[in-house]
Amino acid sequence: MSTRELAEQFRGEIVDLRRALHQVPEYDLDLPKTQQLVLHALEGLPLEITLGKELSSVTAVLRGGRGPGPVVLLRGDMDALPVTERTAVPYISQHPGMMHACGHDLHVAGLVGAAKILSALKDELPGDVVFMFQPGEETSGGAPIMIREGVLDAAGRRADAAYGLHVGSANLPLGMWSSRPGPFMAAADQLHVRVVGAGTHGATPYRGKDPIPVLCEIVGALQAMVTRQFDVFDPVVLTVGRIAGGTKENIIADDAFFDATVRTFSEAARTTIQQAATRLVEGMAAAHGLTAEVNYQLGYPVTVNDAAEYEFARATIVDLFGADRFRERPNPRCGAEDMSYVLQEVPGVYLNISACRSADPDAAADNHSPLADFDDSILPDASALLAELAVRRLARS
Repeated sequence: MSTRELAEQFRGEIVDLRRALHQVPEYDLDLPKTQQLVLHALEGLPLEITLGKELSSVTAVLRGGRGPGPVVLLRGDMDALPVTERTAVPYISQHPGMMHACGHDLHVAGLVGAAKILSALKDELPGDVVFMFQPGEETSGGAPIMIREGVLDAAGRRADAAYGLHVGSANLPLGMWSSRPGPFMAAADQLHVRVVGAGTHGATPYRGKDPIPVLCEIVGALQAMVTRQFDVFDPVVLTVGRIAGGTKENIIADDAFFDATVRTFSEAARTTIQQAATRLVEGMAAAHGLTAEVNYQLGYPVTVNDAAEYEFARATIVDLFGADRFRERPNPRCGAEDMSYVLQEVPGVYLNISACRSADPDAAADNHSPLADFDDSILPDASALLAELAVRRLARS
């Protein structure tokens, strides 16, 4: 049977799993209920299963009957968000203040479906498959922890290729696949700044050192800097999302703070903005006779799709579902993703599939919204593609 036919056989099971997962969303690295649901769903399959030590991960290895040969890694993230769900689905979150608002419950169910399909095809596989069920994508980064614990070498040798997918609740019609070669998602770093002055009475600011107008100048200067010091075709997005300072209108504060997110699409721009932002903040504070403390924290790196693996995945999608089901994105996305750590080590590709329930995708609630509503009818297609990518990639020696 084909991967699509097998996926249809498992439709009910994987949809039920997704809805069970949706009711028990868990946050960050400790996902005990999610882990147990995954383990229960994998029971009876011919898999070698290892649990994470530092996180609630599940790594499962399927040995192909015609191996040893290449190793393919398939990845799905499992964690939810601190969002209070406002959808009307009958399987709404039962954990107050938590929601699978980014569709990771679909990722898990789709990966379990791929494990079921490939287990049914086990005797025909000329290599091994690693299934990577990963916590912590939305927070501290579960992927580098799983890499440190050996997921890339779980089959006894390094994975030759890695594939993953992400669902969306808006923007594209239901069932539409999309991706692009090269940079696909941004690096996401954080800039934390404290401008240090000297407090005094608000009526006599000359007797102190007011950090607030200096901080405001710095925020404006950072916006100008990214338009004048960086190539428009290798862009930088710097957004100040938080400013704090002072306690009362007639008191000059001792210090003031701001926090910013910084998005880049190349390692060169990422390195340059870190240096340039630090230099600007410290220099402008010094020009006013104040000091600045800069904490620049590196987050997820750029998610880069290997060109050859991208073309392989695109051709596989077109072959399985038709050319009208795939769109190549002209530009990278500004969101970030810790699949980037896997793709730094192993050539592969990250894909999107729309699970938008609305007839008007542009008006639908997007991922991370409390109203995000994912249509799980796409799950068999997600499972079939992951399985088909593994089958075809293993067939290449």
